[in-house]
Amino acid sequence: MGIGGSIFLIALGAIIAFGVRDQNVGPLDLTVIGWVIMLAGLATLLITLWVWNSRRRRVVAVTPTTAQRVERRQVVQMPPQRRVVEEENWAEVPPEARY
Repeated sequence: MGIGGSIFLIALGAIIAFGVRDQNVGPLDLTVIGWVIMLAGLATLLITLWVWNSRRRRVVAVTPTTAQRVERRQVVQMPPQRRVVEEENWAEVPPEARY
């Protein structure tokens, strides 16, 4: 049901137990019904918290034998050296080396 449903049951039970003036509806006593609904909400809240708390306790241990170390190396190559062409010898440089 969850925490929201539990709080709803507790609030509904409190309204029925403490807020209704006519305490008897036929053979039923509304005060007792309100207390029963509040206790059901409290029990549901405690069970929900217990289940959530037990989920958080699980611990997974990783041993060094199961873990793997991966190394990746990247080879970096330097770009080729370009020839500096000055204006004076521009005509001497072949066309493919000009750019």
